[in-house]
Amino acid sequence: MGKTLIFGHKNPDTDSITSSIVMANLETKLGNNVEACRLGVINKETEYVLNYFGVQAPTLVESIEDGRNVILVDHGNPLESVDNLDKLNILKVVDHHPVKITVAYPLYYRAEPVGCTQTILYKMYKEYNVEVDKKIAGLMLSAIISDTLLLKSPTTTEEDKKAVEELSKISGLDPQVYGLEMLKAGTDLSSFTIDEILHLDAKKIDFKEVKSMVAQVNTASIPDVMKMQKELETGMKEIIEKENLDLFMLLITDIINSNSQVIAMGKDAGLVEKAYKVKLENNTALLEGVVSRKKQVVPIMTENA
Repeated sequence: MGKTLIFGHKNPDTDSITSSIVMANLETKLGNNVEACRLGVINKETEYVLNYFGVQAPTLVESIEDGRNVILVDHGNPLESVDNLDKLNILKVVDHHPVKITVAYPLYYRAEPVGCTQTILYKMYKEYNVEVDKKIAGLMLSAIISDTLLLKSPTTTEEDKKAVEELSKISGLDPQVYGLEMLKAGTDLSSFTIDEILHLDAKKIDFKEVKSMVAQVNTASIPDVMKMQKELETGMKEIIEKENLDLFMLLITDIINSNSQVIAMGKDAGLVEKAYKVKLENNTALLEGVVSRKKQVVPIMTENA
């Protein structure tokens, strides 16, 4: 069957990409024949991280043959994975999201309520007594900073903070200095098309009966991104029609002030107003303190749907 393929979710972020690399390194050290892969284009932030540590990007795969052995990292949701996931042999899952996968056979499944998959992987390295070198530590640190927005996201746990403290010592990096530069690198949208921006970090989510897509982009200046509002709305309308969505939410998240400007479109856009007690004006509103899709969007939108 060849090497076991390790990959994160579609529209990969820094955690998804680096987790595939770090998990592949762990599995290799444990004597297993594996290969790190990815299911989509690498974003600017992740590109910055890989270049900083001189690490090659995982192989891009567009399809995987039925029956192939795979390991999933940073996702366990079939909607965020390869189309034929149900026909693959899933050996392991390491994730920090809600359990969405169902299989008819036993497997290694490790999901913990922490801010980042790499926090779990760091613990696994220690449990298996496998050394975390400076490069691996840097990749782990980068992902935790990314997923927790420099430990300011409500998804942040004490375990994430402890991991950042220890990994910064191993990597020799100041998480505040390095982290801010990394996050800023990810806010450069100048080379992306509107469609690419809307798919950089987008997830299909059903809020009960409301078929939705929630996309998120980070920025150091919300007004700069909002200059593209008309173009973004045109792209959102096209995706709504193509995917037959009831709602498309685009979160433009300010990494400095920890707020998000939302652009909401679709027949159920009013759900955003109900959930956050805001008024959409010209399809948009400021969601103060909202930075986490997992903690501050999915639960409250589902509760109000």
